[in-house]
Amino acid sequence: MTYATDRIHDEIAYIAYHFHWSLEDILDLEHRDRRRYAEQIATLVTRAAAER
Repeated sequence: MTYATDRIHDEIAYIAYHFHWSLEDILDLEHRDRRRYAEQIATLVTRAAAER
């Protein structure tokens, strides 16, 4: 099974936007770690929106 290219691009853009990390730094992450960061960002964004 391969991970969809569009999904990888979405994760990269999401992490780069929120954490301001470089493409190289994000691509150096293991897949599992990149997914975890994306999920953690989503949790933070959702929590911040709920607190408004």
